[in-house]
Amino acid sequence: MRPIQMVDLKQQYLAIKEQVDAAVLDVLNSSAFINGKPVQELAADLSSYLGVKHTIPCANGTDALQIAMMALNLQPGDEVITPSFTYIATTEVVALLRLKPVFVEVDPKTFCIDPAAIRKAITPKTKAIVPVHLYGHAANMEEIMKIAQEHNLYVIEDNAQAIGADYTYSDGTSKKTGAIGTIGCTSFFPSKNLGCYGDGGAIFTNDDVLADQLRMVANHGQKVRYYHEVVGCNSRLDTVQAAILLIKLKKLDDYIAARRKAADYYDAAFANHPHITVPYRAPYSNHVFHQYTLTLDGYKNVAEVRNGLNAWLAEQHIPSMIYYPVPAHRQNMFASFGGNDFKLEITDWLTDRVISLPMHTELEEEQLQHITSKVLEYLNKQ
Repeated sequence: MRPIQMVDLKQQYLAIKEQVDAAVLDVLNSSAFINGKPVQELAADLSSYLGVKHTIPCANGTDALQIAMMALNLQPGDEVITPSFTYIATTEVVALLRLKPVFVEVDPKTFCIDPAAIRKAITPKTKAIVPVHLYGHAANMEEIMKIAQEHNLYVIEDNAQAIGADYTYSDGTSKKTGAIGTIGCTSFFPSKNLGCYGDGGAIFTNDDVLADQLRMVANHGQKVRYYHEVVGCNSRLDTVQAAILLIKLKKLDDYIAARRKAADYYDAAFANHPHITVPYRAPYSNHVFHQYTLTLDGYKNVAEVRNGLNAWLAEQHIPSMIYYPVPAHRQNMFASFGGNDFKLEITDWLTDRVISLPMHTELEEEQLQHITSKVLEYLNKQ
C-alpha cells in the first residue's frame, strides 16, 4: 500500500505528466510568461464549463475576493454578511478593505451559511453577502439570491472549495456554483479540486460592465496602459499555471467522480456508527468533496475524542485535519471589528466536532479500508 496522503498531488501529476511537461515546455519556449495564450484559452474554457459570460484569471483566491469587493465599490463601514465557519481568506479581505464583517451561523448539516441567519443580520448598512460553498457542498443559493434581490444586495460566491458542483433549483434547472451570484471567486491552490502547481485564482460574472471593472481593478486600475482610472492592484495568473490548468480542467469531472467514489466508500463504512455523522448531501447540491468531513457527537468530552482521533490517526501514519479549529469571529484579527460580540453556538459546536479524512483523486480501496478501519478502531474504544 502506498503511503496515505491528505492530498496526493504527486500521483495525480504522474498520471498527466507527459501532457503537463509538454505544456510547461511550450510556455518556456514561447517565453510569454505573463498573459500568454494559455491564459486567454483558460478563461474561455472556464467560462464555457461554468456557463458564465466572463472569467477573469488572477493571482490567487484571496485576491479574487478582494478584487470583487473593490470592483463593487464597497466603502469602509459597509457591512458584509459572511459565515465565521470558513477559511480565513473569506473574511480577511473584508477587514483588509475596512468593511465590517457580520458573522452569521451555518447550517449544521451542510456547513454552509444559513439563509435564515442572513435575513436576521441585514441592516441598512448591509451591502453584500458572501456565501461559501464549504468542503464542496453548495450553499442554498436559490434562497440566498431571493434574499439579495429583496434587499438589493450583492452576492459574492466563494467557490474555492466547490468548483464543478451543480446547484439544482426547485424547478429542476441547474447552474454551476460560482456562476449564480453577482460575482463568483475561486482559488487554484494546488490542493483544490482544480489546482495548479503554484498560486492562482479566477473571478466570474455575467455582468458585462462589472466584468470590465473587475479586469481594470486587477490590472492596476487601468484599461489603457499607463492611464489609471481607479485604485487597483496587480493580480495575474501566470502562463505556466494557466497551461497546467487547461489540462486539468478537461479532467475535472473525472476528478470529481473519483472523489465521490471515495466518499461513497467512507459513507458505507461509517453508516451504522452511532457517534459519526457523514457529510450531508442536500437535494440541491451534488457534493464535489473537496473535503470529506465527519461530525462526531454523543461523547461526554467530544472535543477530546475528536482531538484524540486526530492524534491517533497520525500515529497510524494516516493524515487528518480539523477545518477549522478556531472560527473567524474568535480570531484575534477581528477583535477590533467586534468579533467577540457574535454569539454563534452552531459554529462553536461544529469546531469541537469536525474532522476531515484524506480525500483526493488517487485514493485506492486498500487505503480507504485502512483509513476507515483505524477510525472505527479508535472510536469503538471511546
